[in-house]
Amino acid sequence: MNAAARIRDYYDALRAGDPLHPFFREDETTVKFGVGEELSGYEAVAAGLRDQTATTTGWEVESRDLRVGSEGPAAWFADDVYMGWNDTEAGIRYEFDTRWSGSLLREDDEWLFTGMHVSTEVNR
Repeated sequence: MNAAARIRDYYDALRAGDPLHPFFREDETTVKFGVGEELSGYEAVAAGLRDQTATTTGWEVESRDLRVGSEGPAAWFADDVYMGWNDTEAGIRYEFDTRWSGSLLREDDEWLFTGMHVSTEVNR
């Protein structure tokens, strides 16, 4: 599997409501920044993703321009992604056009995210 396939698998897991923390490298330097969140260190990332999975449903994830580069055991990516989900605690549906970027490292023949950043444009 290459890094692009691993990213697409992550999108599929998000849509399906499957656990997401196994996609991330177990390391204190792992980070995930999302719309409204900042998680530093694998334990915080894993806890945040478990909570997200438990409190959201109805994920839509539409990749529009995935670009992936790699060299040796390192990879990086950027994508424009439409995403929407239901917040089951607040009873609200969120929908955003987002920008994703990040890095992956191949360990034991598996690509793992070391960093992920998801942002959205602020209307001016």
